Amino acid sequence: MYLYKYILIFAIQLVGATACSQEHGPMVVEEEVVLDQNQIDEDRTKLPDIDLSHWKVTIPEGSGKGGAISVEPPEILNYATNPVLKPFMYNDSTAGALVFHAYPSNATTANTKYSRSELREQMVPGDDNVNWTFAQGGKLKARIAMEEVTKDSDGKYHRVIILQIHGRLTNEQKERIGQSDNNAPPILKIYWQNGKIRVKTKVLKDLNASDEDILHEDAWDDDEGRTFDQEVGFKKFNIEVDVSDGKMIVSLNNTEFAVYDDIHMKKWGVFENYFKAGNYFQSRDAGSHASVKFYKLEVSH
Repeated sequence: MYLYKYILIFAIQLVGATACSQEHGPMVVEEEVVLDQNQIDEDRTKLPDIDLSHWKVTIPEGSGKGGAISVEPPEILNYATNPVLKPFMYNDSTAGALVFHAYPSNATTANTKYSRSELREQMVPGDDNVNWTFAQGGKLKARIAMEEVTKDSDGKYHRVIILQIHGRLTNEQKERIGQSDNNAPPILKIYWQNGKIRVKTKVLKDLNASDEDILHEDAWDDDEGRTFDQEVGFKKFNIEVDVSDGKMIVSLNNTEFAVYDDIHMKKWGVFENYFKAGNYFQSRDAGSHASVKFYKLEVSH
């Protein structure tokens, strides 16, 4: 009898402990699930690997030709909360990319009919007057993907310039040739064109041109260009540009190379230069637009 009572008491205690576990257990499990989900969300949030402290951006907003808005450091560092920049320069925190969006607006820079959401290198933040020469050298590394781009009436994707090296006259050179601004031709344009990467550079029309003559933009012509064999489409790809005295190398995914090592590159040494990166949209078609993702952008000199 005593043994029976003992077993009965033990059974009641066991049932009570189980009931207590069932009553409070789900609350503990649910709390753990919430914490785990929050951690997953944090892990999925990524920011682009890009330091903007030496870049300014120009966007398709402003007051007509030559009046496109530009934002320099340090203001550009707050692009994610800047209401003017947000439609054209924003984070894709899932992909970990910085997105540049552009469409044909009435706001352009002075020497073009096309609009852009594009970065311009500033070696000294806030100052366009400090640039670099080929003798000083420069290297750019970028990881990019075309997010979306419209097609023209022939069914071909609109072209987008994603990277550039732009020439610049010094103030002394500008005065020497009587030019109103410091603009010089771009020695390098890298296009996304129908899913492939196309490279264009400049060649001197007259190799016997004087040191003063070559400062004029009309002394230079476009080369025939080169299209890399690989089709990048809308996938990520890596571009590297390596410039040294009299030489320029462009590589795609470290498997294809365009090497420029000739008299034209040596003559180009007279100019200053700066890198550009982003979305320089090459269309005026109504309703056209493009978005370009930059996952990585590094420059060194």
